[in-house]
Amino acid sequence: MKTADFLKTLDVAVLKPEASMHELLHVAELCADLGVGTLCVKSCDVRFAVECLRGSQTKPIAVVGFPHGNTLGSVKAIEAQMAVAQGAEEIDMVINVSALKDGDVEGVQDEIQSVVTASYPAPVKVILETALLTTAEIRKGVACAIKAGAAFVKTSTGFASNGATPEAVKTMLAASKGKIKVKASGGIRTREDAEAYLAMGCERLGVGQVVPLLTAAEKKRLGIDA
Repeated sequence: MKTADFLKTLDVAVLKPEASMHELLHVAELCADLGVGTLCVKSCDVRFAVECLRGSQTKPIAVVGFPHGNTLGSVKAIEAQMAVAQGAEEIDMVINVSALKDGDVEGVQDEIQSVVTASYPAPVKVILETALLTTAEIRKGVACAIKAGAAFVKTSTGFASNGATPEAVKTMLAASKGKIKVKASGGIRTREDAEAYLAMGCERLGVGQVVPLLTAAEKKRLGIDA
């Protein structure tokens, strides 16, 4: 895969609660310079991220209900609507994990649909938090996202016990049946891991850092200090 094409698959996240505006500016500038696909930020940081990325190919996107998904669905919808109004071009929402585990499939689907509606025309990625789910629950979560009209299902927030795993991603891809895209996120720290998930069929990768995913030759060509 060409470097430019690889970089476009990346969602680079600045989501730690202690992340400063200086750190966000630094990451935004790096993403813009490299042509990274998207920069994922807290909803309170959308306006600043939009300004940082203005004129670049990198899209600003926002998380809602982050990181635990425990806010009311109506609140998630309002948060998403406000983020899009401020310039977010995609929304990554965290589902109500406990509702899914309790078998409230209808409630989970309705919540996702409310965020999809509120986010229009921005596409929505649904974070399942697969580390907390059984295989059967992952399948149910994917089905909810498909029925609710989401664009992607995503493995993880990065705040649970682990992030993406090959097993969880395989389950998501099988359940998607080509009706929804899959994003692997959390714990992807090497180019080998990244390319493995892309080869499996993921169309987007959520990562915390870009530079460690580049080869020595790419860093040299891009003028990045190793």
